[in-house]
Amino acid sequence: MHIVVCVKQVPDTKIIKINPKTNTLDRRSAPAILNPYDAHAVQEAVKIRNKTGGTISVLSMGPPQAVAVIKKSVEIGADQGYLISDRAFAGADTLATSYALSKALEKISKDNPIDLVICGKHAIDGDTGQVGPGIARRLDIPPITNVIEVSEVNKEEKYVHIKRKQIDGYEVIQSQLPCLLTVEKEINDIEYAPLTNMINAARYEPVIWSVNDLGDVDKTQLGLKGSPTIVGKMFSPPKLEGGKRIEGNSDSQVEQLMGVLMERKDLLKIKTANS
Repeated sequence: MHIVVCVKQVPDTKIIKINPKTNTLDRRSAPAILNPYDAHAVQEAVKIRNKTGGTISVLSMGPPQAVAVIKKSVEIGADQGYLISDRAFAGADTLATSYALSKALEKISKDNPIDLVICGKHAIDGDTGQVGPGIARRLDIPPITNVIEVSEVNKEEKYVHIKRKQIDGYEVIQSQLPCLLTVEKEINDIEYAPLTNMINAARYEPVIWSVNDLGDVDKTQLGLKGSPTIVGKMFSPPKLEGGKRIEGNSDSQVEQLMGVLMERKDLLKIKTANS
């Protein structure tokens, strides 16, 4: 069983600042961390491997310092890691990112066929949730999003049972393998890493590939050239105003309240019936 987890290095959004001139994230204002959703993806891969056996690889795209999130993934329990790092990948949107990662996954799969790809639900610095499904589309495998439980993985018969969250409830489905899962934080709890994992992570050096190492790649689909989406404008949302305070005696308050409700008829749900 070969599981590959796609991980990303992101700024800690709890303390990051916004550049007032450009209205973009000032990535220098916060330390870089492993995307929290991806940490849960690695933890789930460890959980599956402990039941089925096999190997966990992690894959990331980013600058050379992104090796830190691969080391963190090894600390959680991954066996090995790959980083694709090249100026050709710079400025990639979700479309170009999914293309580059899919090419790296194809290269990994040539040496060790992949049974399952796991991604976090989304990255906290972009919040799109598009890269995972984009990878699945390019690899022509089923994408299963918003997963909160992996109840069974059968590597012999090549299927997986999962529970995924929907707006109005939950869905339990079976999918063939290989497939791609994007997981929610509630799927598991991140366990404390044993000392041996910490030592292995500190010593581990991931495989680093440039764009030329990926083989047959259409460079027009990478980086800015391969990114059809642009950010036209970014701004901070206006602060919410406080509610309107109704004062006076009870009769006055009722009259004021009815006046507000009549102004906002969209708040009223009035049912009529023919007599």
